[in-house]
Amino acid sequence: MRKTFLTFVLTLLAGVLFAQQPARVAVAEGTLEGINESGIKTFKGVPFAAPPVGDLRWKAPQPVEKWQGVRQAKEFGPNPMQENIFGDMNFGTKKMSEDCLYLNIWTPAKTMDEHLPVLVYFNGGGLMAGSGSEPRYAGDAMARKGIISITANYREGIFGYFAHPQLSKETTYKGSGNYGFLDQVAAIKWVKDNIAAFGGDPNRITIVGESAGSMSVSALMASPLCQGLFAQAMGSSGSVIGMKKVPTLKEAEAKGLQLTKKIGCKDIKDLRAMSAEELMKKANVKSVPIYNVDGYFWTKQPYDVFANGEQTKVPLLIGGNNQEMNVMAVLYGKAPTVENLKNAVKATFGDATDELFKLYGLNTDADVMGQPGNDLAGDLFLDYSTWKWGNMHKLTGGQPVYRYRYCHPRPDMVLKDKVAGLAGGVQEKTSDTPAAPRALGAVHSADIEYAMGTLPTNRIYDWQPEDYVVSDIFSNYYVNFVKTGNPNGLGLVDWPTTNGKAIAPVLQIDVNTFVKEAPNMEKRYEIMDGLFWK
Repeated sequence: MRKTFLTFVLTLLAGVLFAQQPARVAVAEGTLEGINESGIKTFKGVPFAAPPVGDLRWKAPQPVEKWQGVRQAKEFGPNPMQENIFGDMNFGTKKMSEDCLYLNIWTPAKTMDEHLPVLVYFNGGGLMAGSGSEPRYAGDAMARKGIISITANYREGIFGYFAHPQLSKETTYKGSGNYGFLDQVAAIKWVKDNIAAFGGDPNRITIVGESAGSMSVSALMASPLCQGLFAQAMGSSGSVIGMKKVPTLKEAEAKGLQLTKKIGCKDIKDLRAMSAEELMKKANVKSVPIYNVDGYFWTKQPYDVFANGEQTKVPLLIGGNNQEMNVMAVLYGKAPTVENLKNAVKATFGDATDELFKLYGLNTDADVMGQPGNDLAGDLFLDYSTWKWGNMHKLTGGQPVYRYRYCHPRPDMVLKDKVAGLAGGVQEKTSDTPAAPRALGAVHSADIEYAMGTLPTNRIYDWQPEDYVVSDIFSNYYVNFVKTGNPNGLGLVDWPTTNGKAIAPVLQIDVNTFVKEAPNMEKRYEIMDGLFWK
């Protein structure tokens, strides 16, 4: 009996040791050692560009220097420099540094010649926060479904998006800014050059992101630097083609000069001499930083790129949530009445206000706090911009475009010291904390864990069996699209493309998933198109 028990323990121990055994891969710069975690090989903190510090602050990402011996890739690299802005962000590391250009790889491949499809995920956070180390983006669940999943950091805030005349003089293209976008290009290039060593197919790379990550995917599709780099694209909640043009280089440089003065520096030399921590605090970036048509990452307006059919022409899967923003964010503290809401949006909608309100179904005060009011708030926040991106690609891209609307609300919170904030955020509960009204549907960012199969990593919410059902549906659509450029597959509701259809079919993802055509929604967007892009 004792001998049998001892054998059992030794066998169990051997299994654990095997599951955690090192995994080695040779890439262009040297050898990496990661971890084999129950059949998924994980490589964390892999450098894809040189540290953007010192004289490399506000320069395009530079190649990684080769290393000698074996480089350990078992822990996340530092998060990008950022303020603590969003309460729903948790990180896989507590480290934060300007030296942040690292990516993380989860691969199920047993050999180098499996040619598995690849997903590269760019985090959200308004281009001013977030990290590839966040557990909600972890790639192990996706990897278990037969793809390689990758997250990649990029510079954020003033480090990633800062234009200045002196910086423009340093470049051959005489432009500056957009360093965070350039980091993303460098990450994709590194993956394309090295992923075969991890069992991946460099010709089957799909880029995806949520919120600022989705804006990034639309930006990358409009960049001439990305032609031929990826095979498919996915975006959730946002694009850079919004209600107005992207700022010009001169406009961005002017903002850069203003920010330099605010920080209290005379020139770029002084700014580069400042520590990352001091620079971040003095810049105090608390809103989406300014990107621009710099003449390099973008040579023309993204709108014009898509209008002319010059974007990267790949299958596109896009969507958003059915409660991206609460109407209270539009009312600015005023009572939720139809009259107050009309007054709040008239500067945006002008003479079309009454017609749009009819299309939203905003007829009574009760509608303002219901789905009609939230639809309006969501459109102004980012739903319209997401639609615009997909619609332009449908018209000029010559590739399938799939649209979805995620509708499943999160369950109640487990943590009683937390309350919901606007746009899907979470904040500490205090006596004077104004909680957001109870969500009617899926709030901004609520879809991430469901799509990526990472519900267990988020311990704030009391996940129920139906949440896992929805997650399985959503993540299977994602995985199918990464594998084939088509989200459809066995056991899933058929999802038609929007191509060639005046009224787009939109997949409504929930416990009971179905396809819906919404003529009023399409009409709203057509009217907005006339207002914003005359």
